[in-house]
Amino acid sequence: QGWLVTDDGLQSAADNNPFLVATGGTITTSGNDKIHTFTGPGTFTVSQIADSSANNQVSYMVVAGGGGGGGCGSDGIGGGGGAGGFREDKSPVTPYTSSPLEGAGAITVTATGFPITVGGGGAKCTSGSSSVFSTTTSAGGGRGGLRSTGTAGGSGGGGAHEGNAGGSGNTPPVSPPQGNSGGSGINSSPIYPAGGGGGAAEAGNTDAQGEGGDGVTTSINATPTAYAGGGGGGVNDSSTVKPGGTGGGGAGSNNPTNAQSGTANTGGGGGGSSNSSPSPSVGGSGGSGIVIIRYKFQ
Repeated sequence: QGWLVTDDGLQSAADNNPFLVATGGTITTSGNDKIHTFTGPGTFTVSQIADSSANNQVSYMVVAGGGGGGGCGSDGIGGGGGAGGFREDKSPVTPYTSSPLEGAGAITVTATGFPITVGGGGAKCTSGSSSVFSTTTSAGGGRGGLRSTGTAGGSGGGGAHEGNAGGSGNTPPVSPPQGNSGGSGINSSPIYPAGGGGGAAEAGNTDAQGEGGDGVTTSINATPTAYAGGGGGGVNDSSTVKPGGTGGGGAGSNNPTNAQSGTANTGGGGGGSSNSSPSPSVGGSGGSGIVIIRYKFQ
């Protein structure tokens, strides 16, 4: 049958790797994209990179743990916990609707393991912990104050009533900002609201009455989901409960109702305590963070 050509030596005949291959976390798909979701520590392991560098740039979202609400077992009206820092970057090859805070910085992966840190939410009167993927770190949310100011963090914690100031957000500073400041407590009858914790989209107290700041919404996980809402501030006995911000922020206490914790894996801040009861009066815990990585696989 004559000559049978098995290898012509041309580059076009060589094996190609058009897409990267990776493991780690909980893996789902959306269209031509794979989505790796980490709700706890793990490793994003890349076993093969793509021939095209564009397909090695991943989309990602890194949300830190939210801060705990003010209220440590003693009397006082506590501020809401600040949301965990929110950071996101969208690869041009992954089609989804990102948050307004997209643009944290491109990450192009190599064939290696990338340790993932998912920050825990802070207990009452405790700040949240940072989340990390590669070169991107989101800072934990600041704790709410109890007879004190809120502390700084990804978003700042709200200040206690009696006019205590909220903590600064976007600490340490990054661009776009990872969060906003907590609201100040208000020494005003009849509800004496403590400050709401800051959220990714807005500062605490946008209602001037102790509500938590709203978070932001992204579809990186293939479903529009809000993250990083601030906790609501506590209020005086039997007054109207102050809600947390959209994105997992817990509501504050009003005496008959306990302060709520931030929602797990949203980075939401915990709600602040009421002035005396339930006894001991305590703030809610912050919600844990989350890391999501998305890339084209076919």
